Amino acid sequence: MNTLPDIPRIYTALAEWCACLIYLLPMRGRVRKIPFVLTAAAGLGIQVAFLTLTGELPLPFWIPCMAAAAGLMFVFLWLLSHAAVPDTAYCCVQAFVLAELAASLEWQLHCFFWPDGALRPTGLLVLVVVYGAVFLLMGWLVSRHLPDEGRLGITWREVSSAFIIAFAVFAVSNLSFVTGNTPFSGRYSTEVLNIRTLVDLGGVAILFAHLLQCGDLRVRRELEAVQNVLQNQYLQYQQSRESIELINRKYHDLKHQIAVLRAEPDAARRGAYLDKMEADIKQYEAQNKTGNSVLDTVLTSKSLYCAGADITFTCVADGGLLNFMDVMDLCTIIGNALDNAIEYEEKVADREKRLIHMTLSAQKSFILLRVEN
Repeated sequence: MNTLPDIPRIYTALAEWCACLIYLLPMRGRVRKIPFVLTAAAGLGIQVAFLTLTGELPLPFWIPCMAAAAGLMFVFLWLLSHAAVPDTAYCCVQAFVLAELAASLEWQLHCFFWPDGALRPTGLLVLVVVYGAVFLLMGWLVSRHLPDEGRLGITWREVSSAFIIAFAVFAVSNLSFVTGNTPFSGRYSTEVLNIRTLVDLGGVAILFAHLLQCGDLRVRRELEAVQNVLQNQYLQYQQSRESIELINRKYHDLKHQIAVLRAEPDAARRGAYLDKMEADIKQYEAQNKTGNSVLDTVLTSKSLYCAGADITFTCVADGGLLNFMDVMDLCTIIGNALDNAIEYEEKVADREKRLIHMTLSAQKSFILLRVEN
C-alpha cells in the first residue's frame, strides 16, 4: 500500500471541538456567555494538547487514545450543556462520527492538491472551507430537530443503538489504516481515503436519521402523556359528578333523618340515632386523614364511589410513607389498585358481600400496600 500521510492531530482535535459545538449550542443550559466561551476555549486547548501528545504512540495505543478523546468530548459536552447523561452521551456519539467525516474529507482534499501531505498556508483555506461547510450545514440541520429547551429525552437503549452504529462506522472506516490484508481494506492511499470518507458520510447520515427517529418517538411519548393527563382529567370529572350526585342524595336523606328525629318522642331512641350518625361521620373522617393530602383525595373519591355502588370500603393507611412519591405516580398506583378491586366487586350480585379493605404500612425496609376484596 502506498505511504499515506496521517491527518494532523490538531486538525482532528479542531474537528472534534467544532462537532461538539454543533450539538452544544442548542442545549448549552444556563451557562453564561463569558464562562461558556472560556470553558470552550479551555476544552479546545485540552483536546489539542491530548491528541498532539499521543500522536507518536505505537499503534496498539491508538484505539485507547481515540476512546479517551471521545471521553474528553463527553466531559466537554456535559459541563456546558447541563443535560442528562444519556442526552450527553448520545450527542457525543453523534459529534464523534461527524468529526471523523469532517477531518477525513478535509484531508482527502488536502492530499489531492498536495500529495506529500505537507502543511501549507494555502492549505488552511481548504480547512476553513471544508470545516465551515460541513459544520454549518450540520449545525443548521441539527438545530432544526433539537427541542428548544435542549432536552432530548434520550433513553439508554437509544444511546446503545447509536453507539453500535458509531462503533461499526469507525471500525470499517479506519480498517485500512490498521491492516490491508482484509477484503474490506484499501491498498492505495486514494482508496483508503475514499473508503474512510464515504463510510463516515454514511455513518453521519444513518445517525442523523436515528436522531430524527428519536425525535419522533419523543413527540409520541409527549403526546401520550398529554392524552393520559386529559383522560385522567375526564375520569376525575366523571368521579366528581358522581360524588356530587351522591352528596346530594345523602343531603336529601339527612333532611328526612332530621325530620324523623324531631318527630321522635322517645329521647333514648333519638339519642341512639344521633350517636349512630356521629359515629358514621367520625369513621368517615378518620378514614380519609392519612397524613398525605394526595392520598386523602384519592381515597375520598373512591370511598364516595363505593358508597354509591353499595360497596363497603375500609382503609387503614399511613399516608406519610408516600410523601416521597410523585403525585401522578401515587394517583396511578393507588387509583389503579382500587379501580381493579371496585370493578370486581361491582360484579358481585350479593351487595352485602361487596367488601374492599386497604392497608398501607411499613414492614422492615419496605412499604406494603395491600388491597383485599
